Amino acid sequence: MLRNREVQILLVLLLSITAIGFIVAALFISMPAAVLVLTVSIGLIGSSLIFTKWRYREIQKLSVYLKQISSGDFHLDVRDNSEGELSLLKSDIFKVTRMLSEQGALLHEDKAKLTNAISDISHQLKTPLTSMIVMADLLRDKGLEDGKRAEFTRNLQVQLERMEWLVSSLLKLSKIDAGTVFFKKERVLVAPLIQAAVDPLLIPMDIKMQYIKINGDEQASFIGDFHWTAEALINLIKNSVEHTSEGGEISIHFSENALFTEITITDNGKGIAKEDLPYIFRRFYKGKNAGDDSVGIGLAMAYSIITSQHGDIEVNSQPGVGTRFQIKFYKQVI
Repeated sequence: MLRNREVQILLVLLLSITAIGFIVAALFISMPAAVLVLTVSIGLIGSSLIFTKWRYREIQKLSVYLKQISSGDFHLDVRDNSEGELSLLKSDIFKVTRMLSEQGALLHEDKAKLTNAISDISHQLKTPLTSMIVMADLLRDKGLEDGKRAEFTRNLQVQLERMEWLVSSLLKLSKIDAGTVFFKKERVLVAPLIQAAVDPLLIPMDIKMQYIKINGDEQASFIGDFHWTAEALINLIKNSVEHTSEGGEISIHFSENALFTEITITDNGKGIAKEDLPYIFRRFYKGKNAGDDSVGIGLAMAYSIITSQHGDIEVNSQPGVGTRFQIKFYKQVI
């Protein structure tokens, strides 16, 4: 402590004041008064040194504490629940430590999610790539029949389109997760929105001879992004189309009230198993009734798009009866 320049300056200053006080008291008052001044001054200097040593010891403890934090140990508690500047400093350091601990946990969780996502993406791309490699090898055979060559070429096109959709969907999800997607905040009429979402699916519905019924308030609207919301609805309606048998029915109803605008998509398809319901909006999750070509990303994207616009989506389903998706866009965040 005495090697510290600040303490040396303080000590020299106190000793100088003591010497001056002793001399003045001896010259102008009396020797006993001078001795008293000297004694009191020495006592004050000693007390000051003891207090300074205690503060240095506490600061040293904080220094050790900070070194432990820098090494990744966030479980120490330096608080002493006392008054004073040091106690306030300890409390502030503890708060920062807790914040760093929480951020570290979030970073670890994000790293685990990223690792799982990369693993899932690799798995999803591996199957079509393997199929394409096999078909490409078969197409090299000059003696391959024209019918088989045409079939393999069509299959290659299908697999390429599937991979393109998967990569495009993953990029969109990544942008939403990263918060780099700018969702417009404009008045969106629900009727044209639903029509824009249904149009790309009319051919698959026609092939399966499915009937679609759309009804609701033509003036219903909400504040959001037309194109991104249409993307979400396409994925939800596509899910209903895929899981509804030939000749089935899909119903879309929309309405608006003082609190929210609601869109309901109902089908009479296979339904979703009860144990799958809590997980259907997780990316890459495939339930019991999922088809072989299902990737498990469409519903996850729909969920991310809707919730990013302060909306809410619920699902109710019974196996063998059908599924209902209920979407609500609130007038304000609640």
